[in-house]
Amino acid sequence: MLPRLVSAKDSRKQQIGAFGRRLAALGFRGDVEMDEGARTVASTDNSIYQIKPAALVYPRGADDLKIIATTISEPAFSDMTIAPRGGGTGTNGQSLTSGVVVDCSRHMNRILEIDPVRRIARVEAGVVKDQLNKALKPYGLFFAPELSTSNRATIGGMISTDACGQGSCLYGKTSNHVLGLRVVLCDGSDWWSRPLGDAELEEIKAREDRIGEIHRVVDGIAGDKSELIAATFPKLNRYMTGYDLAHIRREDGRFDLNAVLCGSEGTLAMIAEAELNVLPIPAEAALINIRYDDFNTALEDARRLVALKVASVETVDEKVLGLAKGDIVWTNIARFFPEDASGSANGINLVELLADDREELERKLTDVTAALDDLSSARHKGYTVARDRAEIEAIWSMRKRAVGLLGNVEGPVRPVPFVEDTAVPPEHLAAYIGEFRALLDAEGLDYGMFGHVDAGVLHVRPALDLTRADHQPLVRKISDGVVALTRKYGGVLWGEHGKGVRSEYVPEFFGDLYPCLQDIKHAFDPADRLNPGKIASAASRPLLKIDEVPLRGDLDRIIGNDIRAAFDNAAYCNGNGACFDFDAVSPMCPSFKATGDRRYSPKGRASLMREWLRLLAERQVDPRREAETQRSANRVGNLLRRTANSLNPSNRNDFSHEVRAAMDTCLACKACAGQCPVKVSVPAFRSKFLELYYGRYLRPLKDPIVAAIETTLPLMARVKPAYNLLTGSNAGQALMRLAGLTALPTMPAISLQREAARLGVRIAMPERLAKLSPEERARSVVIIADVFSTHFDPAVVIAALKLALKMGMKPWLASPQQNGKALHVHGYLGRFERTAAKSRDYLNRISQTGIPLVGIDPSMTLTYRSEYAALPSARLRAPVLLLQEWFAANLDRLPQPKASPGERFTLLAHCTERTNAPAALKQWSLLFEKLGIKLDMADVGCCGMAGTFGHELRNRPISERLYAMSWQDKIAKSDTQNIVMATGFSCRSQVAKMERRTIPHPVEILNDLIG
Repeated sequence: MLPRLVSAKDSRKQQIGAFGRRLAALGFRGDVEMDEGARTVASTDNSIYQIKPAALVYPRGADDLKIIATTISEPAFSDMTIAPRGGGTGTNGQSLTSGVVVDCSRHMNRILEIDPVRRIARVEAGVVKDQLNKALKPYGLFFAPELSTSNRATIGGMISTDACGQGSCLYGKTSNHVLGLRVVLCDGSDWWSRPLGDAELEEIKAREDRIGEIHRVVDGIAGDKSELIAATFPKLNRYMTGYDLAHIRREDGRFDLNAVLCGSEGTLAMIAEAELNVLPIPAEAALINIRYDDFNTALEDARRLVALKVASVETVDEKVLGLAKGDIVWTNIARFFPEDASGSANGINLVELLADDREELERKLTDVTAALDDLSSARHKGYTVARDRAEIEAIWSMRKRAVGLLGNVEGPVRPVPFVEDTAVPPEHLAAYIGEFRALLDAEGLDYGMFGHVDAGVLHVRPALDLTRADHQPLVRKISDGVVALTRKYGGVLWGEHGKGVRSEYVPEFFGDLYPCLQDIKHAFDPADRLNPGKIASAASRPLLKIDEVPLRGDLDRIIGNDIRAAFDNAAYCNGNGACFDFDAVSPMCPSFKATGDRRYSPKGRASLMREWLRLLAERQVDPRREAETQRSANRVGNLLRRTANSLNPSNRNDFSHEVRAAMDTCLACKACAGQCPVKVSVPAFRSKFLELYYGRYLRPLKDPIVAAIETTLPLMARVKPAYNLLTGSNAGQALMRLAGLTALPTMPAISLQREAARLGVRIAMPERLAKLSPEERARSVVIIADVFSTHFDPAVVIAALKLALKMGMKPWLASPQQNGKALHVHGYLGRFERTAAKSRDYLNRISQTGIPLVGIDPSMTLTYRSEYAALPSARLRAPVLLLQEWFAANLDRLPQPKASPGERFTLLAHCTERTNAPAALKQWSLLFEKLGIKLDMADVGCCGMAGTFGHELRNRPISERLYAMSWQDKIAKSDTQNIVMATGFSCRSQVAKMERRTIPHPVEILNDLIG
């Protein structure tokens, strides 16, 4: 029997409890979390390190930040430290701490002001970069610093690391666009830091408080050490960020404390608000995609391209390019990277051109393409040009996902970050990379490379398994080697992603200037309470060292590679945070969008799963064997044990409950499986967890009801009038609520079986199909009507049958088969395997005839491709096609409509279909184009229903919030002239529940149009 799991007690638990109570007493309005689950999720970022914080606080504004600072200044909390945290995607442990995490992303995410005339935006620290640009777009403006994590990186985090990426040679770093910072100091002082003239500076230096001391110290260093500063700071686009003494005096001579604050990683102050410079969006853009035989040639050629005064040049190697081809984004951009007779490219350059008008863009394009076409200097395999904004964005999306894609490999040896943002003068980049490669090759390591070659920045992640004793020392060996290389070529170790745990190298790079950094740190934070151990620190608290901070690998070693591999990449989540996407119309992790709670994200759930597996391993419990034991256990005895465990008060602090709470909010939409660069599949490991969890504890009443739905619905259909009467009655709805469910839909009067018989459609028996002639088989198709479509929405199945008949095909109906998706979602894995094996036998017998199998509902159909494929006992010989895949394959048979429709048609795709079969969405467009209709593909997130999720009472608040975030608007705009359609049965059910109206399936519209 699975044991009760309790994590090690934190010796500071009582003090942390007192800290939380003191915050509340002083009027703190935010959230305080001290539970094991929240702390576990916050113990990692996108680095190789893992440090569990004592607690997390989520302030609601600057006043809350002042309360936090005031509280830690009290004697009772004199040994407590804090670390600000933004998107939590740092690659070097910048925000990891054993103290208290201050996370502004949950509540401090308001855009306070946009002044389009002065081109200024004022935002709170937790605003996401893409969120700001979405708000600026109607004014024709944007916040320029670009980075790969722009859909989840907060402005506060960008400022704290002085972030930048592609386009930095044109637009600079974050610090180049900061006009003012509202910061809260360690003593609770609330200060707006803006550039100061000499008179203003002298006035502030005369103050006898913390603010006056800071300005005296920084100005004194800037004046007294000016020659040393000039000699120390390299003349790079990516100069040494944080404590940036080289830019204390602006070009206009004003004193700017923000040069010190930007890049300081929360070691000097907490950022509350920022006043930012924003720029006009370039009117015209183009992207030239150049292919090469090898990465070195691409690098060498990049210098020639930079000389043509293009906006930016990005280089990607063959490793990253190969991984991108298996990613969700590739479908939309493959045509820009064609293969030739010699095969695919082994390196690419992405060259961006920007202009204020079309004429200027064409002139720039002509100059660059003429240079590329010059046979005397051509070194490339060919190139393509993207002009459309959507196409350009899609290609940049591939480049942005490169960091995450490097983690998408099989096995425990995976690319990891610790030397992945070095910067050297661009003219030395090719030579530097040659030596960098030699360093890694000497250790026999695999790696992928890409970078901002125009700025001399290289991204590289050596592939290591940090659970291995022979690999851990390589972190030190390679780091020291790379530091020596960057010094040799006049560069820096931290060109883009901040210092964090790598701060031990700060004294070496800053040399005699390092004591000045310590003086600045002391002026801001005398007691060393703000993110200590990073960038600069007091002698009593040394800087962190790369091989003395706990590694994730130390904990993963306890789990073991076999178990890590058995739980669907949960243990291999690299923390890149793609699941933290702020955008309501992105399908990635709806539960995180609805709650703002990082525990309810793929990264959060994967972190909890890792910890749960580790705790099991410490007790020498193999969850795989435990699952087998549970499946074979005596049912009565098991029920008694689960009842006893559920009633036992000593089980209340079982860590498994926190994991289950996070799993309960998962919609099982599988967007993570399709969109996560590392392919972390929460529904897959969630089902395994639920099976084990409910082998120890009692299930809620709703679970067996939902699990049995494929069995009970056909029985209910036999007494349809009685079922509808009960379902529509107050008593029936009360019974459902008692079981934890909302009311089930009623069944329509129309019968699929009767209508199919009327159309001459017969049940597909394998023996019967085997007797068909080759010509008859070529015209046949077997439609698999899932139980929901059959009994709740038969009109869709009937429309598909009619449309097939109009195309001259002979449709057959599959005999009623249980798909098993509900069983899988709720962790009834033993029953799911048996159900899947039975369906497999029937479907494989049909596929032997060569007749295609076509499903109706995308979610149910894609179960055959993922959940079935994961079981050796249930794999199908031929894929079950989505409706549009089969119809598009027979496009030439589609008749023309009798008349051209005057309506507009908009499709809202199911989120599982959108993320796990993105190429199939274009096929709906092809079908409508065949009829002379341009189909609008609506950009929407999850509708909030997701199978049975939205039918569970406890989930309705999340479900309705998700619907309001993106679907509600689209549905409200639909009318007789704008027909909105949805492919998912659950999506149409949600609309019916929320709006009391019915929207059609696209196959119904196609059938009606043909007449």
